[in-house]
Amino acid sequence: MTNIKNNYYVYAYIDPRNFEEFYYGKGKGSRKDAHLFDTADTEKVRRINAIKKEGLEPIIRVLARNLTEAESFLIEKTLIWKLGKLTTNIATGNYAENFRPQNTMHKKISGFDYQSGIYYYNVGEGETRNWDDYVRYGFISAGQATRYRDAMLGFNPGDIIAAYLKGKGYVGIGRVTEPAQMIGKVVINSKPLLMQDLISQGMGKNHDNPESSEFVCLVDWLKTVPREQAKFTRSPKLFTTTHVRASLDGQPQTIEFLESEFELNIKGAAE
Repeated sequence: MTNIKNNYYVYAYIDPRNFEEFYYGKGKGSRKDAHLFDTADTEKVRRINAIKKEGLEPIIRVLARNLTEAESFLIEKTLIWKLGKLTTNIATGNYAENFRPQNTMHKKISGFDYQSGIYYYNVGEGETRNWDDYVRYGFISAGQATRYRDAMLGFNPGDIIAAYLKGKGYVGIGRVTEPAQMIGKVVINSKPLLMQDLISQGMGKNHDNPESSEFVCLVDWLKTVPREQAKFTRSPKLFTTTHVRASLDGQPQTIEFLESEFELNIKGAAE
């Protein structure tokens, strides 16, 4: 005997003219037949009426049974998501926030393919990098060797970065808005980055070499300070490293320090 709490099912409407599934639903009792009498102006009703006009009836089949309501919601949403615009369903239903947006398989999506993180970023000023350029034009960079390129490629849109300037301290907190790409491909304010008025005149070095070009991530700076006002403490708990990129997930004292000094909710900004 079916438990009264498990009396939901998921069903499909199938077009007998081509055997395409065009509507998914969930319910109990006679719910699956109710659409045959629907008079609303919807794509689903128009499809049913077109079938009837041919002297046919939609094929109605139960796909899963003996479900709780929550289970039926989830299965219904899974089927709707899978076929996307090929169905006549309108409502996204429960669990919509758990599913990847339609037509996004060609790109990585935050929360699905990666989780936004909080990272240390080493500015490493020199021939190809300058903090003032980063602040003025909204970006960070590293390159000239594969290990530095790969560090930049590890950043994802949504990541929060804490920029550190050697010998000074932390100079800015920002959010990555675009993944890293070769500097020769980067355009800022409708103008190639390499054509901007940059302090660092060496940024174009190896710009056409995918292994040794400078790689650039665009950044929305949340707070920055001049190098002379860098935030630093000699506490051994403050994280620093010579690496270009490092996770701060295991550095609660450093995050607390940065939140206090920059007056930002860094953990909240990364969610």
